[in-house]
Amino acid sequence: MRVLGIETSCDETAASVVGLREGAAPEILSNVVLSQIEEHAAFGGVVPEIAARAHVEALDGIIEAALADSDISLAEIDAIAATAGPGLVGGLIVGLMTAKAIAAATGKPLIAVNHLEGHALTARLTDGLDFPYLLLLVSGGHTQIVLVRGVGDYQRWATTIDDALGEAFDKTAKMLGLPYPGGPNVEKTAANGDAKRFAFPRPMKGEARPDFSFSGLKTAVRQAATAIAPLSEQDVADICASFQAAVSDALGDRVRRSLVRFREEYPDVKTPALVVAGGVAANREIRSTLETLCAGHGFSFIAPPHVLCTDNAAMIAWAGIERIRAGLVEPGAMDFVPRSRWPLDSISAPMIGSGRRGAKA
Repeated sequence: MRVLGIETSCDETAASVVGLREGAAPEILSNVVLSQIEEHAAFGGVVPEIAARAHVEALDGIIEAALADSDISLAEIDAIAATAGPGLVGGLIVGLMTAKAIAAATGKPLIAVNHLEGHALTARLTDGLDFPYLLLLVSGGHTQIVLVRGVGDYQRWATTIDDALGEAFDKTAKMLGLPYPGGPNVEKTAANGDAKRFAFPRPMKGEARPDFSFSGLKTAVRQAATAIAPLSEQDVADICASFQAAVSDALGDRVRRSLVRFREEYPDVKTPALVVAGGVAANREIRSTLETLCAGHGFSFIAPPHVLCTDNAAMIAWAGIERIRAGLVEPGAMDFVPRSRWPLDSISAPMIGSGRRGAKA
C-alpha cells in the first residue's frame, strides 16, 4: 500500500509518499516540506491570506517533488490523503481541493484526514507503538492530553482553557522584540539567561483539574518587562529563561496527573507510553522535564523526529493508511468540506473557541 499525503493546514506546504508492505515496517518514501517562515516573519505571525496564496503557488511542485523522490508514479499510488482540518480554512481548501482533483482524475480513493489524528498516530509510524497510549500535543494552536485508544478512537483528558502553549511562546517573543517564530528564539535566548531572576507563576499547578492555562503567565511576562523597561539583552535573556522554566514546571505538573490516571485505568499495560508531538515538543528543556517525569512513573517517552513533530505530510499519509487498514474510509470523502475547527474527541465539552462550526479545543 502506498499513499500520497498532502498537508496545507497552516504555513507549511507539504507532500509525502508513505508505503507499507505486509509483514514489514512502514516506510517514508518521500517527505517534502516547504516552510513559509520568511513570508510571515515581517508580520510576527502567520497571515492566512498570504499562506493560502503561497500554497496555491507551491503545492503542485511539492507534490511532483514528493513523487519524484519516492520514485513512484501517480498511477502506482493506492490512495490520496489530505488534511481537511483543523487549520486555516484558505490553506485547507487548497490542499483538499487539489487532493480531490487528483483522486477524480486517477480514480484513487480520497481520505480526508484530521490534522490532529496525524499527530496522534505518528508514533505508530516511527516506533510501531501499540494502543492505548497518551498523547501530549503542544503546538501553536493546541495544547492537549489525549488518550489514544485506537484509530478514530480518542478521548481528550486535558486541554488549555485559554492560550495554546505555542501561542504563548510566540506572544512572549513578540513582547520582547524577538523574531518570528517565537518558540525557537525564546529557547535560544533563554540559554544565556538566569531562570531564577523572575518568579513567574505556574498556572494551574497543584489543582485537581487536569487542564492547562498560559494566559496569566503571558500577562506576568508583560508586567515584568514593562516594569524594567527599557530592556537590556540580559534582561530579555533572563525573562526568557524564567518563562521557559515556569512553562516546564507547570507542564510537568499537569502531565503527571494524566500519567497517574492512565496507570489507574490501564493497570494491565506493561509498558505505558507518553507521546509528545507538535512544534513545542522540540524545546529541549520541556523534553528534559517530560523525560524525567516519565522515567519516574515507569512510562516510555516517545518524541518522533523533529521533522515529524511539526506539520508534515508523512503523518497525513500514514493516517490515511491507518484508516484504510481499519476500514474507516468514508465513501463521501469527495464531498467533504474543510473544517477550520475539528476536535479529535467530539464528545468532550469545548473549552475555548466554541462556535457554530465546532470547538477549537
